Amino acid sequence: MPLSSMLQRLETKLPPLLLVLVLAALAWFLACLWPALSISFVGQRWLALGLALLAAAIALAGVQAFRQHGTTVDPMRPAHSSAVVSSGIYRFSRNPMYLGFGLGLAAWVIALGNAAAALLIPVYVAYMVRFQIRPEEAALQAKFGEPFVAYRRRVRRWL
Repeated sequence: MPLSSMLQRLETKLPPLLLVLVLAALAWFLACLWPALSISFVGQRWLALGLALLAAAIALAGVQAFRQHGTTVDPMRPAHSSAVVSSGIYRFSRNPMYLGFGLGLAAWVIALGNAAAALLIPVYVAYMVRFQIRPEEAALQAKFGEPFVAYRRRVRRWL
C-alpha cells in the first residue's frame, strides 16, 4: 500500500481528545525519563492552572456554539455538520475546540516543567492540521461551498 494511502486512512480516525490524552501521558513519561531536562520557575503552577482554565473556556465555548446551531461536535464525521458556525468564539478561531485542547496540553507541559515534554506540543499541532483539520475543511467545503470558503478566508485556523 502506498504511503499516501496509509496516511489518508489516518484522517479523522483518532478522536482529538484521545490524542491529547495520549500525548499528555507521553509527556509525563518523557518528564520521568529525562528529569535532568526539568525546569521550574516562580508561578509555574499558577501559570499552568490559568492556562488550563483558559483552555477549558475556549473549548467549551466552541462546543456551546455548535450546540446552539444544532450541528455535530463529533470530529470523526465532519460530513454530518449541518451549519457553518461563524459566531461566538468562531469569529476568532475556526478550531476553538482544538485550540483549547492544545492549550490544555501546553498547561500540562508547563505543570510538568520538562523541556522534552514540550516537544509534544508541535507534534499535536502538526498531527491535528494534517489528519484532522485539513480533512474536516475539505468535507465542509464540499458540503457548504462558498459560505465555508468565505468563512475560511475571514477567520484564522487557530487564532
